Amino acid sequence: MHTPIVALVGRPNVGKSTLFNRLAGQRLSIVEDEPGTTRDRLYAPAEWTNQPFMMVDTGGLDIAATDRSPQKGQPESLGPSSRDFVREIRAQAEAAIEEADVVVFMVDAKDGVTAADRDIADVLRRTDRPVILAANKADNETRRQQALEFYELSLGEVYPISALHGTGTGDLLDAIVEKIPVVPEEPESDAVHIALVGRPNVGKSSLLNALLQEERAIVSPIPGTTRDAIDTPLKWEGQELVLIDTAGIRRRGKVEQGIEKYSVMRALSAIERSDVVLLVIDATAGVISQDAHVAGFILEAYKSVVVIVNKWDAIPDKDSMTMVRYTEEIREQLHFLDYVPVLFISALNGQRVGKVLPAALAVAAQRKVRVPTGELNRLIQDAVAAHAPTSGGRQVKLYYATQAAVAPPTFIVFVNNRELVHFSYARYLENRIRASFPFEGTPIRLIFRNRGEGHGADQN
Repeated sequence: MHTPIVALVGRPNVGKSTLFNRLAGQRLSIVEDEPGTTRDRLYAPAEWTNQPFMMVDTGGLDIAATDRSPQKGQPESLGPSSRDFVREIRAQAEAAIEEADVVVFMVDAKDGVTAADRDIADVLRRTDRPVILAANKADNETRRQQALEFYELSLGEVYPISALHGTGTGDLLDAIVEKIPVVPEEPESDAVHIALVGRPNVGKSSLLNALLQEERAIVSPIPGTTRDAIDTPLKWEGQELVLIDTAGIRRRGKVEQGIEKYSVMRALSAIERSDVVLLVIDATAGVISQDAHVAGFILEAYKSVVVIVNKWDAIPDKDSMTMVRYTEEIREQLHFLDYVPVLFISALNGQRVGKVLPAALAVAAQRKVRVPTGELNRLIQDAVAAHAPTSGGRQVKLYYATQAAVAPPTFIVFVNNRELVHFSYARYLENRIRASFPFEGTPIRLIFRNRGEGHGADQN
């Protein structure tokens, strides 16, 4: 089921990070009274009236000032024109709103309507995305009255709020939930859904074409060529597959400060719909922070994954240890353990592309492996005998275990007090399980229950 994406957009310093922290229920963004503080986009799950959604803090559109024209007496060539500024702010606003299901446009009730607000509003009026206008810093009655002037932007109702104090945020959340589009659930299918995700220009579309052996997606060296997620059904050795190619960015060309980071929003949706994720990395650039962001979402979603290191043909002076060194670096920077396979390919010349689908299907099969209860409990007993759990001198008793679900493999371990089980011991048990049942490329869930709480995997 698709989790809706709610993006906070607006010019810098209007309080987007403060609202993000409040709605997400924790301080996830750095909040400073300085425009442009939010450098990296942050994402957090939120929920209101039983409607889950993903909050996205987009930063301040990375525009540090509303007047980008040269200073008086300064030659025109020394600075970008005001038209450049409008073009930049429009491009970045479009990149954010086109990836979101609902857009919350934040403005500053204290400052009133600015030229930058009007530029963003002009873009928002042309989109088919639901837009909610939130006038922040409406901390008193005077400010709430001042917020009414934002009706001139012709974006519907204005919601005066105080992100800092929480005033009006309940009404805002009601409006967000009301605007979230209803997406019908996809019918059950035996097809394995394989998502190709990664930052722009790492070769996702080239890999798709190489896998399909035909030009089914536009391939261009310009980042952002793929504008929409593309689902391509195919049959491979009798197995039904759906390959999901994802957009890099929504605009062709490069915009100041790099709007390619918006591609993470598209990757979120693709990850949720997939069984296996092919995380494509550019061998020539190595792992960057955006790759790590996407990898984190894959792990949090408990999706199986194969790391695809593309453009391997472009690495000079390779020797017998080059792959080993690259693999170690990837595992360290992406926090992957040894269970995730890493393939080195060249989508351009076809090098090892033939190994991609077999690896993906092998990983998909591991998602559905069931461990017999008897074997699982013998394994747990042997693990406890080798290393008994303790917590501050208090004994932790493990009674029995059972596998409650597959895709991902989910194990319930019943104990005398789940609060006493340290995360390091949970990791130890996971490693012992993987020693007998590798679950290659597949994360496993290990849930501890007090005896008598039941077997449901969805219980806390």
